[in-house]
Amino acid sequence: MAVTKQRKAAAAAVGRRTPGAGGKIAVHFKKYYQLWLLALPGIILTLMFSYIPMTGLVIIFKDYNFTDGIFGSPWVGFKNFEFFFANFANAWRATKNTIILNLLYTVCGTIVSVALAVMFNEIRSKKYLKTTQSLSIMPYFISWVVAGGILRALLNYDGGAINNFLMALGMDRVDFYNDPKYWRIILTLCNIWKSAGYNGIIYFSTIAGFDTSLYESAQVDGANLWQRIRYITVPLLKPTIIIMFLLSIGKIMSGDLTMMMSITNLSPMLLDTTDIIDTYVYRSVIGVGDFVMGSAVGLYQSIFGFVLVLFSNWLVGRFDKDYKLF
Repeated sequence: MAVTKQRKAAAAAVGRRTPGAGGKIAVHFKKYYQLWLLALPGIILTLMFSYIPMTGLVIIFKDYNFTDGIFGSPWVGFKNFEFFFANFANAWRATKNTIILNLLYTVCGTIVSVALAVMFNEIRSKKYLKTTQSLSIMPYFISWVVAGGILRALLNYDGGAINNFLMALGMDRVDFYNDPKYWRIILTLCNIWKSAGYNGIIYFSTIAGFDTSLYESAQVDGANLWQRIRYITVPLLKPTIIIMFLLSIGKIMSGDLTMMMSITNLSPMLLDTTDIIDTYVYRSVIGVGDFVMGSAVGLYQSIFGFVLVLFSNWLVGRFDKDYKLF
């Protein structure tokens, strides 16, 4: 009996010394309350504009009408998704083009952006560096409408700069706006032109934080410029490249409708290679005016992208856990 009482007393003492879950939370907030106060505005804004509006997703599964409102409208299940898959051939074409184009944007854009960052890093004149960075990032702030006008001036069949050049060389004109086979390359080049400078500066800011003694030691050991880039810069950039890639994977099912409308004018002749999910939904829904159908496809894109991010993050973790996002 005495032993039992001693054990109970010891357990009670341990219970008093070890706070419960509520006590641990209270201790945590008491210790870090200043940091939580600092983060509070961001938390409130995120809840207000990102999470609370997600309750409106219920509209996707309802036959929405203004009289009953979002929560009073009758349930229709997955009926709002039917229009997207009604013509499976077109839906598959749009999905395939979206994935292919986004993969081209990501892979080719990353290569060009890293190359730009490495070139920025090798420029020793600060004045020249600022000039080149400003020129490279300038396209990022040009609207796709203006970019579409520039592209038309280059590719137009009658009077386009490229066709005039081909004619001067004695070659035949190319009708770019009626031949879909060129447009995956054209759209990839347009995306690189607009975004590579911006992403290049992100990579350059990472390179600027590298330890310069590594380059000095390699130079003393006789490493040339290419070897320093290959064995020091690129390996140290790998975590940033992987993080940027994982973030872009989440958008692989999304497309830039403004870009497509401005660059291709949604030409029916080019749909084989330029019809993405966003343009397909736009063409399908614009005549009906039912935004619920567009919201349904948006949910489909988001879920698919979320699953791809999880899979990509898991795949990266299989090779090196230090490079995982979470």
